[in-house]
Amino acid sequence: MESDADTGATAETATVRLDDEDRALLDELASEFGGRSAAIKQGLVMLAEEHRRRRALADFMAEWVAESGPPDPDGVAAMHERHFSQR
Repeated sequence: MESDADTGATAETATVRLDDEDRALLDELASEFGGRSAAIKQGLVMLAEEHRRRRALADFMAEWVAESGPPDPDGVAAMHERHFSQR
């Protein structure tokens, strides 16, 4: 491990095995995120955020079901229509 002088954090190097398709995707993203390493780091951040959102939603739904029972499918469909349908 090596110290990152700018942040005081410890940086670690990891080997990531990529096939041709993965390398093409990484190259596509690298210019947008400031390099290959930065794109991989941003991918990890985005994946972690998505995981936290899914976990929070699952916890919310478990609490909802415990308190009120499962959601009414017709009510969910109507809510989806109201909030997500193009007008």
